Amino acid sequence: MANRFLRRAGASEIVRKLTVKAILERNLINDGDRILIAASGGKDSTVLAWALANLRPALQKNYRLAAIHISSDFCSCCKKSILSKRLDEWNIPFTDLFVPIIGRLKEGEKMNCYWCSTQRRTELLKYAVENNFNKIALGHHLDDIIETFFMNMTNKGELSTMPVLLSYRKYPVSLIRPLAYAEEQQIIACAAEQDILKAACTCPYGINSKRRDVRKGIAEFTGNSGAVKRRILKAMSSGNMLADTEDALKS
Repeated sequence: MANRFLRRAGASEIVRKLTVKAILERNLINDGDRILIAASGGKDSTVLAWALANLRPALQKNYRLAAIHISSDFCSCCKKSILSKRLDEWNIPFTDLFVPIIGRLKEGEKMNCYWCSTQRRTELLKYAVENNFNKIALGHHLDDIIETFFMNMTNKGELSTMPVLLSYRKYPVSLIRPLAYAEEQQIIACAAEQDILKAACTCPYGINSKRRDVRKGIAEFTGNSGAVKRRILKAMSSGNMLADTEDALKS
């Protein structure tokens, strides 16, 4: 997308255009899709819900939407009543599913982000399959994808990241990330324009996240340039990192 457009357009229009671009270029949505939005209650997934609800004319595709929020026994990350109201305004059915994540820990095990992510992803997949959804939409954006790439490279020694489209072999469900081309700052601005709820995560286990350190380093060496970030994304694409097929659940 031309940098001139990104400089001149309003934030909501930028996010809409970038979402359409990602969906069409990556073939993320098809006619007849039943899409389950993983609604955390934060700005990213709520902007995703707003975008998908308003993009049908531009996409010219017939698809159905629903949203699910996974509540846990340790974290109250959003104002669910406000979230439910906004989703209702966009004609998106909403489900609040409680999962006792800490309650599932075995004796001697400690709570951590990986365990939580695995439990939430398992429940998302289970709910999607049981309710005949064929796609799960996640609110990860361009910055999330780049940060994950550098985290995997430096911590695991792997050249991998969050795929924009991930298909499971064992399950009739795919994960899609329609906000993959949008920067976090663009999503924040869009949320402000649309008066989308602001909810900060209160999770006590994510305070010292390594992701924050990686985010700071990326901002320093890219100068927080959207053009540089998109070139990094292009390099990932040429390395076939943005589409994947897996046999088991992974983040």
